[in-house]
Amino acid sequence: LQKQFAILPGGRGMNGSPIMVLPEFPAFGEVEEEEVQNVLRYLTSIPSAAASGVGFILIVDRRLDRWAAVRATLLRIAGLFPGNLHLVLVLRPTTLFQRTLSDFLFKFNKDEFKMKVVMLSSVTELHAYIDPGQLTTDLGGTQEYHHESWISHRTAIEAFALMVKTTAQTLQAFGTELAETELPNDAEATINLLHAHAQKKDKMKEDLQVALSQGKQLLAYINEPLETDPEYSMTQDEMENLATVQRLLGQLDETEAAFDDFWERHSTKLEQCLQLRHFETHFREVRGQLDTTLERLSGFSEVSISPAHAEHILRELSSHEDKACDLLDLALSLANEGDRLIENSHYAEDSIRPKCSELRGVCEEISSTLRSKKSLLLRAMELHHALEKAFQWCEDGIFLLANQPVDRCQSQDGAEAALQELERYLDTASLHTLTDRSAICCQFEAVLNPQLRDQIDKVFQKQSSVQEMFEKRRVSLKKLAAKQTRPVQPVAPRPEVKSPLSSPSQERKERRHSADSALCKKVESPLQNGNTRHASLSEEEENLAVLRRHVMNELLETERAYVEELLCVLEGYAAEMDNPAMAPLIPTTLLSKKDVLFGNMPEIYQFHKRTFLKDLEAYTDCPELVGRCFLERMKDLQIYEAYCQNKPRSESLWRQCSDCAFFQECQKKLEHKLGLDSYLLKPVQRITKYQLLLKELLKYSKGCDGCEDLQEALASILGILKAVNDSMHLIAITGYEGNLSDLGRLLMQGSFSVWTEHKKGHAKVKDLARFKPMQRHLFLHQKALLFCKRREENGEGYEKAPSYSFKHSLSMSAVGITENAKGDNKKFEIWCNSREEVFIVQAPTPEIKTLWVNEIRKVLTQQLKACRDASQQKSSDSVSPSPTSNNTSISLSPFRSSNQKNQKKQEEKKTEPSLVSDSTSCSSPKHKDEAVTSPTTDRSSVAKKRFTLQGFSNLKSPKGSALSPEHNSKRHLVKSDPTPFGFKGWNKASLSVDSVDASEENDGYSSGEDPMNSDTEDEVVRKLAPGKYTVVADCEKAGPQELSVKSGDVVQLIREGEEGQWFVKNLRSSKEGWVAAANLLSIISESKSSQSLSSSDGSVSGNLSTSSSCSETYTSFSDIKP
Repeated sequence: LQKQFAILPGGRGMNGSPIMVLPEFPAFGEVEEEEVQNVLRYLTSIPSAAASGVGFILIVDRRLDRWAAVRATLLRIAGLFPGNLHLVLVLRPTTLFQRTLSDFLFKFNKDEFKMKVVMLSSVTELHAYIDPGQLTTDLGGTQEYHHESWISHRTAIEAFALMVKTTAQTLQAFGTELAETELPNDAEATINLLHAHAQKKDKMKEDLQVALSQGKQLLAYINEPLETDPEYSMTQDEMENLATVQRLLGQLDETEAAFDDFWERHSTKLEQCLQLRHFETHFREVRGQLDTTLERLSGFSEVSISPAHAEHILRELSSHEDKACDLLDLALSLANEGDRLIENSHYAEDSIRPKCSELRGVCEEISSTLRSKKSLLLRAMELHHALEKAFQWCEDGIFLLANQPVDRCQSQDGAEAALQELERYLDTASLHTLTDRSAICCQFEAVLNPQLRDQIDKVFQKQSSVQEMFEKRRVSLKKLAAKQTRPVQPVAPRPEVKSPLSSPSQERKERRHSADSALCKKVESPLQNGNTRHASLSEEEENLAVLRRHVMNELLETERAYVEELLCVLEGYAAEMDNPAMAPLIPTTLLSKKDVLFGNMPEIYQFHKRTFLKDLEAYTDCPELVGRCFLERMKDLQIYEAYCQNKPRSESLWRQCSDCAFFQECQKKLEHKLGLDSYLLKPVQRITKYQLLLKELLKYSKGCDGCEDLQEALASILGILKAVNDSMHLIAITGYEGNLSDLGRLLMQGSFSVWTEHKKGHAKVKDLARFKPMQRHLFLHQKALLFCKRREENGEGYEKAPSYSFKHSLSMSAVGITENAKGDNKKFEIWCNSREEVFIVQAPTPEIKTLWVNEIRKVLTQQLKACRDASQQKSSDSVSPSPTSNNTSISLSPFRSSNQKNQKKQEEKKTEPSLVSDSTSCSSPKHKDEAVTSPTTDRSSVAKKRFTLQGFSNLKSPKGSALSPEHNSKRHLVKSDPTPFGFKGWNKASLSVDSVDASEENDGYSSGEDPMNSDTEDEVVRKLAPGKYTVVADCEKAGPQELSVKSGDVVQLIREGEEGQWFVKNLRSSKEGWVAAANLLSIISESKSSQSLSSSDGSVSGNLSTSSSCSETYTSFSDIKP
């Protein structure tokens, strides 16, 4: 096209044929045929199909050329012209020769060209065929033609056409892609797809706008001549170009509109898909919550075992109802949202409509379940209140019967008043009691379970029993009132005649048992006839039974409430710590600390839920026997020790996290007014509550079959509490390098003032601390005694509890004790290594000192017994008794806890140590109820006495208490063997026994020379002189614990009691019991001598000697080796 050997100026012939011009181009013959063909094909493609169909007019301008060139051009055109050729107009050469030649040769070669050719000599002739207005200026026409501009126009138009085509194809492909895209199954993928498609749409819109902009610019460029010259007349080709551009712009507009419409539908579908996915997501969440709510509601029992239980369930149901209402509102709102989607012509109507129906169906089911559960619970509460009302009426009636004093009913007015009181109470029966059992069962059939049926049966039985009791009392009162109406002759009582029931011995017994004096007076007071006395006794027993039942009911109710509280804590707090939904609320300090916070509460709950509560319920009808239940489960109850030991760690963790959102949310869900810390204290409160209930039950069970079991259960519970308390101190010890568990069980612990003395050679060295005592906290274990320093801690709660820094320890296998130190009744000595190291310990009170001395003695006695048994086992085959064994006796007063059974006492008599302590060591208890009495009290005749495993005289272990003659301590007099513990011979290497002289050397003084000894103690000794007495007057047995004696009987004093009563043994009948001291006359008083074991350096056998001048005794046993 740039060579310009062929142009299409845009003119038209007379018939509208497009005019193509081949201007002068001398090198036309040199242009390759392919180029000519391409140019001709391109130019013939430009005009419209209608114009091309008429045929082209080809003007060949060869005025400056030769005939040969004209002929060659015509031949090439004839062979290469692609379109319909209407006419060929040739401007032949203008030279004379060439014109003449061309005329001549054209005539001969005219048929050769196969097309209509007209040879023209000038442009004037050309105008005869074509209007000059359709010709360019070089052909004598008026049409302006610029070949470069024409090429530029054609390039722009064709580029625009190509852009339009490409854009349309791209939009078509994009539309196909969108139509074929599958909709995602989740909201996030739908959002991503919508975002991606929107981005592509925006890019397409940008390309479309570029094409439109380019088309508008091209249109303005075509119209530019008209804007500059309004009279400008466009050629036909220019007009076709203008039409083409306008047509392409129209196509673009149509394509854009179609694309926008398609995108609107596609984006709407994607948005509906996103709405559907959100709806489905919310549906699954709400449906799951509805299922959970329905499941929880199904788990709510519509029956209950007590009014409190029913109220608790109703409260929880109301709480769930509030939460369920919010959930139901959410579900119905979601269903309404689904309806709106359907109304907006959502494409997934078939999927949305069933879900909306399902939501409404579940909501209706939950609402119906809530109404049903609530209605049944209200019915259950109504039944419980009716049963409780009837039961309370029965209980109040029993109390009314129990509180009517028998003595007041002996008069006519009193009997009538009591009778009216009964009748008034019976008038209220219709308002409180149940009448028809079958009607009750029919009325409350929907809420009845086996437990409730049993309760109904029990209430009706109790009503029947109470009404029967009332009827009996009415009959009795009517008889009494009738008797009082008869005149009675007054009889003056004989003052000299005394009833056996009011003897002085009985009065003493009543004073000893003051707690039961009121009951005893009511039961044993003389009445007018035997029947009335029997009725009074029966009523008192009935009253005590009622009180026992009340205590048992309190025990069971509080136990059930305790189990429910534990379950509430474990489900409402502990389980929520594993709930993923609550995980964001849990602080980092609480993560993986559930065991620290709750300790072994799950184990405690399982024990009470599965075992202990059921065991207690088995004793509902026999509360006096419940002590057996505690004794059977005493080992299980020791789990509280681990909980209490963990309590400081738990409380410390709680203080760190108490304000966190997790606990607040849990407390809000449970609707607890108190925080978790109050519920974590429940196990500690519960284990201390048992001993209070047992004490109360024991008070109303005197003389019952299970009284001893209750006493033993109370002692065991108190032992657990003591062990728990001791263990709380034990875990606070710091600085001890060993394992505290290796020291055996912790027996006692307490704070003392301590002085120390050390012996170097024959001289004593007193620490500076002797003049200012050290404050030490002592821990007595089975194998060691620990000395610690108490340190107060700053903080709150358990963190404020003291800690104990370990300072010193003594092995109990090398320890000795002196029970009185320097005459101070609050001091005692603990020493070892033959008094090379002495610890003077001062207790806060004499009673605490006595308890510690007794406990240390008990430990040493047990060790001595174990050592003796082992020694006798090894040497039993080689030991022979010595004839000198009858010369001296050593007495050991064994003590034992008063809670042990007689059977155990009989079995242990066989294994009791055969050594007997000095008779002067006998002591009477300060109170008959003490389980362990001190061997050295104010009545003791010994001013100072040491006891040690290094010595084996003056040994005692508790055998009985002063509560009853069945538990009286007994003595065993055993003749000593010159080879103690069955050894044939002792030498210095195997036995080191300090003599009296050695004792005085170690101590520096004897008790007789001790300036600290007081005359008061001697007076006490004279007051209670252990020995034999004769009875001066007959005395009959007035009570179960007293002893019948006759004048002249010889008795052995065992111990002194209160109010002038002595506990003695009748040597004639071998019976024991209490007698009046004023009825005894001393005939034999044992001396104040004490025994000690002594040995010489060269002796082969030990000699047992007695010294009457020594009141201080200790022995050494540290070097005995089997």
